[in-house]
Amino acid sequence: MKIVSMEQELRSNAYPGRGIVIGKTPDGTKAAAAYFIMGRSENSRNRVFVEEGDGIRTQAFDPAKLTDPSLIIYAPVRVLGNKTIVTNGDQTDTIYRGMDRQLTFEQSLRSREFEPDGPNYTPRISGILHIENGSYNFAMSILKSSNGDPASCCRFTYAYEKPLCGEGRFIHTYMHDGDPLPSFEGEPKRVEIPDDIDAFTELLWNSLNEDNKVSLFVRYIDIATGTWETRIVNKNQ
Repeated sequence: MKIVSMEQELRSNAYPGRGIVIGKTPDGTKAAAAYFIMGRSENSRNRVFVEEGDGIRTQAFDPAKLTDPSLIIYAPVRVLGNKTIVTNGDQTDTIYRGMDRQLTFEQSLRSREFEPDGPNYTPRISGILHIENGSYNFAMSILKSSNGDPASCCRFTYAYEKPLCGEGRFIHTYMHDGDPLPSFEGEPKRVEIPDDIDAFTELLWNSLNEDNKVSLFVRYIDIATGTWETRIVNKNQ
């Protein structure tokens, strides 16, 4: 698979929806994770990321304008020991509880499907970073309807052992804007990851569509120590 420009991928797509990027810095010292949300409706755009414990939560920017919290208010990032979970919905909690009971990432998601927001049936995308004793691996998952038919759920899990330096994988909910919105297709895209967290944050935020972008989370985790740096950017200030 050819490596693609993260900037070009985002600038050429006005509405990839929600996206997860996971990878490793060129110097090999840090695991990288990013998660962004976008929105077309007032309800979806009325959000910010706020820190909660070791992770983050979505929150209404203006509580008076919040109409339906069911699919937009959740914890996208949680930490379970040496595992960092990143998702686009409340399946973060499902994975956390499942892995806390010794289930695998994939097993934990067996109880979930795509979102019940027909006719889009938004895919549930999830990622997990595992750092232990100086080693690092990650996995990604997508649960989506079968070509827009909610009668069937398609489950795909991608595991990356010994990730290559300077590379990551990018998965997002929608192929592009549309009505209904077409679900992501294919293997997570191979993208470049820079050493500098601030440079990566700036590149992602500036490349997202100005009208549709809402919030961005970026975290770099030191593979040797497990310590991390986090950046959060919200359009609503």
